[in-house]
Amino acid sequence: MDLEFNKNEDILLLKVAEVQKHLNNIYKGGGQKKIDKQHAQGKMTVRERIDHLIDDKNSFYEIGAFAGFGMYEDEGGCPAGGVVTGIGRVSDKWCMIIANDATVKAGAWFPISGKKNLRAQEIAIENRLPLIYLVDSAGVYLPMQDEIFPDKEHFGRIFRNNARISSMGIPQIAAIMGSCVAGGAYLPIMSDEALIVEGTGSIFLAGPYLVKAAIGETVDKETLGGAVTQSEISGVTDYKMPDDKTCLETIRDLIGKISDMPRIGFNRQDAVEPEFDPKSICGIYPETHSKSYDMHDLIKRLVDKDSMTEYKAGYGKTIICSYARIDGWSVGIVANQRTVVKNKLGEMQFGGVIYSDSADKAARFIMNCNQKKIPLVFLHDVTGFMVGKRSEHGGIIKDGAKMVNAVANSTVPKFSIVIGNSYGAGNYAMCGKAYDPRLILAWPSAKIAVMGGSQAANVLTQIQVASMKKKGEAPDKEAETALFQKIKSRYDEQTTPYYAASRLWVDEIIDPRTTREWISLGIEVADHGTIEPFNPGVIQT
Repeated sequence: MDLEFNKNEDILLLKVAEVQKHLNNIYKGGGQKKIDKQHAQGKMTVRERIDHLIDDKNSFYEIGAFAGFGMYEDEGGCPAGGVVTGIGRVSDKWCMIIANDATVKAGAWFPISGKKNLRAQEIAIENRLPLIYLVDSAGVYLPMQDEIFPDKEHFGRIFRNNARISSMGIPQIAAIMGSCVAGGAYLPIMSDEALIVEGTGSIFLAGPYLVKAAIGETVDKETLGGAVTQSEISGVTDYKMPDDKTCLETIRDLIGKISDMPRIGFNRQDAVEPEFDPKSICGIYPETHSKSYDMHDLIKRLVDKDSMTEYKAGYGKTIICSYARIDGWSVGIVANQRTVVKNKLGEMQFGGVIYSDSADKAARFIMNCNQKKIPLVFLHDVTGFMVGKRSEHGGIIKDGAKMVNAVANSTVPKFSIVIGNSYGAGNYAMCGKAYDPRLILAWPSAKIAVMGGSQAANVLTQIQVASMKKKGEAPDKEAETALFQKIKSRYDEQTTPYYAASRLWVDEIIDPRTTREWISLGIEVADHGTIEPFNPGVIQT
């Protein structure tokens, strides 16, 4: 390994450490005082509950840990969106777990909480994963009710999904382990089975204060909707549990008795270790996004040794398309190539840019994978499609549309890993969030935006300067430079993986060394899902 490799590795591992530092703070939820208060009530914290529920600590893959990161600062913050979600193995079955964190605003739902819940339900639906809800929530965060209550993708969509999921035959089990009030009361009762913990769990449409205000009735919380009331008088819940631990163990028992879901049968052989150690993958990615590298070197640290069969290797070289195996699973890989390469005419092509020939190749490869029912893995490091007179005359829009069409209509499971740049229409063509990847994950080096910070700042600065000149207020060179730096700084902040993950544009920021593990997990759970017939529609040739 050379000096450049070691330098790259050190820089990326420092970014990994920074991610972990932020995660350690996120895992504290609302802070130690709130944790102590929950323990004093005889309740486990949300992460303690999940640890007790899953088979072992290595069998939980958190989704959306950075949701709300840096947002809602005026409201005191909302770590992890106030709800922990992830794919966990329970009684040897992969499940989607959705668990409120009562240390964060009493588990109240912020706008990002609703979005995160819907994303978790979406993953469960696509992969036919049993759902486990651990409910401990005060309901909608009232100061922001207009941003979470009335719209199509707001709070009510969660209950609509409860009904749809049930109709699909996907099991849903809910445990009422704390407050469950108002509209939120529908979630556990629209699940197939509901448990309630005695002494701490309660469920009602209106709490004692609202009942008093609405009808003048005085009633305590336990009498109104505690475990005894809802399990022995109303019959709303199915199981009364003495404590959190017993409740979680009962869920494990119930999940263990569920029949296995039918499998699609994606092709898998015995796994073979990659040609190069996957833990050395951080040394491949360059320290800056402007430097080139050979994507083949990175892929060789992800795929099983000697499993690559590259498609049209000598054509459209700015995209690599290859059949391979990851942890034994058959996959189709679509990856941006960041080195400067020569096309079939011997002309130099910029790395990370999608040209007509590479778009045409990728579209055909994606269709082939759908024909063969092979899951697709997209490795993003793309600055966009090639622009300019020659590209336009060559039909770059037509060829780009062909690739976007193939991605949009693809029905096999798709997994996107944002390694570096993911800019403009290149994000769409490489299966960005809008194109329904089963999982979309980001390395700490990822950048997602319409274009790079410098390019965007140049464009926006030129527009603002032109506008000022029209008003007779043209800035001097120093002021123009200051304006450029201000715009670039703001834009750069919005392209970071943290900004993307906080808004759930990506599901998680991952350690690059776990990429192979995440992809294998994704295909394993996708094998329980369904595949619709592939119909690419009208594609211009």
